[in-house]
Amino acid sequence: MLLPAMSVMPLAMGPSHPAMHGIVRINLELDGEVVVDATVDIGFLHRGFEKMVERHTWNQGIVYTDRLNYVSAMMNNVGYCLAVEKLLDIELPPRGVYLRTIMSEVSRVIDHLTCIGAQVMETGAMTAFLYAMKAREYFYEIVEMCCGARITTNWTRVGGLCADAPGNFVEALRERIPLVREVNVELDKLITKNRIFIDRYRNVGCISKEDAIDFSFSGPLLRASGAPYDVRRDTPYLNYDEFDFEIPVGTRGDVYDRYLVRLFEMEQSLRIIEQALDKLPGGLVSVDDKRVTLPDKSDVYGNIEGLIDQFKLIMDGHGLQPEPGEVYHSTEVANGELGYYIVSVGADTPYKCRVRPPCFVLMAALPKMIIGQMVADVIPIFGSINMIGGELDR
Repeated sequence: MLLPAMSVMPLAMGPSHPAMHGIVRINLELDGEVVVDATVDIGFLHRGFEKMVERHTWNQGIVYTDRLNYVSAMMNNVGYCLAVEKLLDIELPPRGVYLRTIMSEVSRVIDHLTCIGAQVMETGAMTAFLYAMKAREYFYEIVEMCCGARITTNWTRVGGLCADAPGNFVEALRERIPLVREVNVELDKLITKNRIFIDRYRNVGCISKEDAIDFSFSGPLLRASGAPYDVRRDTPYLNYDEFDFEIPVGTRGDVYDRYLVRLFEMEQSLRIIEQALDKLPGGLVSVDDKRVTLPDKSDVYGNIEGLIDQFKLIMDGHGLQPEPGEVYHSTEVANGELGYYIVSVGADTPYKCRVRPPCFVLMAALPKMIIGQMVADVIPIFGSINMIGGELDR
């Protein structure tokens, strides 16, 4: 008995690495090689981020923010600390603000290099991937200099930083900026006018400006669709309003424009870093308030007052206790708007913490981007989102 011919074939793509980033599965329906329908399963990497933060003290929550977008963890740390500082109504010393800005932009470059490198590798360009990883290493060395770690940074604290930048920080960063810029030029030459990548990326996975806004897009994907929204420019935080930088904007909203936006944004980040290094002031990196800032270790081990200050900030029931209230604070991280909504009831732990991860809403639009495309186009479209599992499924 002959079975009736099926015009549509179901295909489960993923979970696999690197193409589906380990946890994501896309249930495709194909007519030949054309995607006619798709549903996205974001998988289970759930770490219970919000509940873990609510069960720990205000500073201990920083540890969990590292694991959201672990490629550029320091921006997650800064955003969380800014939200808590808004609740405390405190203002950082200028040097602490500048260092946070510098390291946030260093992290943005690292993230964009990782995205571009991985995306082109998944479509066959191993050479470009190795170039991007070389440049990423230059800036990872800077992160390691500041806090001793490369991925899970924990350099920030509520009220400032755990320590000042090392003495050779400025010189080391100035040495590496031209090296990173040189690799960006090499990536541009390898990819931007390459016939293969133009054919694979242009007019693929398009999202219009109107649809991007309807889906609540932010970051490079929103700007690639023609909307020039950037939290750093539209609702400034830290000291971004002091710097001269441009917001790259695309026209088609396709994979190619998303690549170009990230490539150009790296140059703008390097410009911000250079301007900040020129203006970097001296002085304290944390607020001079014993109710907020941990004392120096020399004081903890050297006198009873320092030991008491340390004890009161660390022990349960004695640490930071913001006045009852609620705040929302957003920052522009590598994938878009990262927002923290925090509620305090006057205790030493948050009553409520809710995070708005940028790539969650981007993933919600993935079916719209891939329906009507070829099955081979799913990989570059998905890669252009720069989905990070820890940020997607908290």
